[in-house]
Amino acid sequence: MVLSQQVRLAMNLFPLYNSVRIALISCFFTFFLGIFLAYQVRKLNPTVKGFLDVILTLPLVLPPTVVGFFLLKSLGPNNYIGEFFARRDISLVMRWYSAVFATIIVTFPLMYRTSRGAFESFDMNLKYAAQTLGKSNTWIFWRIVLPSCKKEILAGLILSFARALGEYGATSMVSGFIPNKTATISTTVYQLWRIGQDSLAYKWVLINLAISFVVLLSLNLLESKEKNHASV
Repeated sequence: MVLSQQVRLAMNLFPLYNSVRIALISCFFTFFLGIFLAYQVRKLNPTVKGFLDVILTLPLVLPPTVVGFFLLKSLGPNNYIGEFFARRDISLVMRWYSAVFATIIVTFPLMYRTSRGAFESFDMNLKYAAQTLGKSNTWIFWRIVLPSCKKEILAGLILSFARALGEYGATSMVSGFIPNKTATISTTVYQLWRIGQDSLAYKWVLINLAISFVVLLSLNLLESKEKNHASV
């Protein structure tokens, strides 16, 4: 009974909807947080910048399950933060939005590193020229710096989306697998394999492959467009 119910629920499109929803929301926060910190960190002295680089890039090399473990310990009901929200009938774990917390942490280094590299290669003479015209730093950032670095930043955003869409380790620990509530493509593939439903698992594997192919193709087309534009 439970087995057939799991298979039936796994056949609907909720895991696709939930995965895309989580990826889009996390990328929204990752985009602004990544470019802001990248722009600020690049202006610091080398010692401080090196230290912050290690801290901000650490989730990129940590196993996703370790990230999930720390999130469980931080947001679970036995922790101060989790207990604070639990008293208000808000659970921060085993909900679909719990995966957003995980994917933000996992994808942030991709956005941060690509943005920082773009800002460091930016021609500062453009900024100085705008300053002589009386433009504010905020105006310069949004109207000059960001458009000049858009290729690298868009590449970081696309890679962050692809990474968020395929995330499993951290999200499975903080949101689990609840059909029609927290299930994602990755957790659905694992659960279907676990119960011996390989044919259904292949369905979601192919869906994930198709989306990943489109995302990476978009990245390649973006790079080709920029190269053709630069050669004109």
